[in-house]
Amino acid sequence: MPVETATVTQKAVIDPFEAVGTIEAEDAITVVSEMDALVVSLPFREGQTIAKGGMIAQLDDTQLRAEETRALALLEQRKVTFDRIKTITDEGLGAAQTLDDAAAALKVAEADLAVIRARLQKTRIVAPFAGIVGSRRVSPGAFVRAGSAITDLAQIDQLRINFSAPERYYSSLQRGAEVKVTTTAYADVALTGKVEVIEPIVDQATRRVKIIARLNNPGGKFRPGMSANVTVVLGERENALVIPSEAVFVEGNQALVFVIQADSTVARTPVELGTRMRENVEVLNGLAAGTMVVAAGHQKLFPGAKVMPISAAPPQN
Repeated sequence: MPVETATVTQKAVIDPFEAVGTIEAEDAITVVSEMDALVVSLPFREGQTIAKGGMIAQLDDTQLRAEETRALALLEQRKVTFDRIKTITDEGLGAAQTLDDAAAALKVAEADLAVIRARLQKTRIVAPFAGIVGSRRVSPGAFVRAGSAITDLAQIDQLRINFSAPERYYSSLQRGAEVKVTTTAYADVALTGKVEVIEPIVDQATRRVKIIARLNNPGGKFRPGMSANVTVVLGERENALVIPSEAVFVEGNQALVFVIQADSTVARTPVELGTRMRENVEVLNGLAAGTMVVAAGHQKLFPGAKVMPISAAPPQN
């Protein structure tokens, strides 16, 4: 009887765990105004990248510039007064208290100028990190209050993948484990990252543990908020025995294969199976490397049947 055959081969086998998670930006903020002011300009381009320190908004600084000029003049006056009184005091002609008062007035003037310049700095709203800016929340000419949103900013060169696993996998999960991530939007793009965080506490309601992985996002195709199909490598065996999945049949609770013997007859052989892959399955016990098994056509076979091998194809994946 003609049958298709396959040879038991050795190859690396991974133990995967699959989950669905959410993609998050490594850094993401809503950019807000820190003061009440009129919006003069919004020089950024919506949806485009911006460098760290790039200008997002310029608020009206007319009054603060005038206050800065006044504070500078007052500071210069206080410096001159302090220097004059110090000279007199050093010559023994002035009171120490007068010098202390002049020094205090000088420090107040310096502090007032520092406060004004700090407020001036807040009129220039810049990107605290490189990323992609969102849409405008306000328009030039609008008056904004402190805390008003200007736009959103997200860093997407590196992403976080937030997912969870049932508690039975807890002992197998390891920080640094490899993860492969795909998305519905880009089904043909797979990115690889590493598990960074495994929460120490299992959720009592779901009996699942939260996991965070990080990965680089070249080209910026994956975006925060997308769903992520995550495959985590829990373990790997370099020289596992593998056969095609269709070579296995089951009777009761026992997995079996037909082994082709030297005289071209078949023997029904029980096997213990391990990890299942797309087209193949790992054999833990029952077979040796190089053994030839029936890959297809075993439905009509019985122990001792004589067969004629059609082909011998090693497992491909």
